Amino acid sequence: MDSRKTQSGFSLIELMMSIAMAGIIMALGVSSYKYVTNANRVSGEINALLGDMQFARYEAVKEGLAVQICPTAAGGTTCTATATWSGGWIVLSNAAATGGTALVLRRQLPFSSFSSSDTLTNNAGTAPISFNREGYAVAIASPSDMFSLHDPSSITSYTRCLMVGTSGVLSTAQYNVTVLGQTCT
Repeated sequence: MDSRKTQSGFSLIELMMSIAMAGIIMALGVSSYKYVTNANRVSGEINALLGDMQFARYEAVKEGLAVQICPTAAGGTTCTATATWSGGWIVLSNAAATGGTALVLRRQLPFSSFSSSDTLTNNAGTAPISFNREGYAVAIASPSDMFSLHDPSSITSYTRCLMVGTSGVLSTAQYNVTVLGQTCT
């Protein structure tokens, strides 16, 4: 009679190989996860501005009055003269049509309140974006104004831009893509 019993389980070498393979797979997954989360955050922030621009244009057409969108200080109700929009923005109704007091229709909080230090700038400088009652963007650079959103890591694959055409057309683009006569930088 054979007194040996068969044993099942892992040897130390098999266990070490399994741990090494799991480590390699996790290392690949973490870098992909970082890209996905950063890219989604940046896209979400530029899409927030796009949505508020579309809202401003829609309100201007709907009400038959000029509506503007401009940068503001955190939680502010007035426009600030800055090209940096990272501190938030507001959508205002036409002040002349409401007795001299512009009505705040929407307010966007600063990006920093969402644990982000991204920077959003307008290439046209400090002027607000205004839409007239026909939905055209008034007094913007020709052929379009461009807003650039940059990640603090300065990785160009995270850069997103929003272009505002004189006809009121709005479009987003990734880094180095040309839309409405502007190249996203």
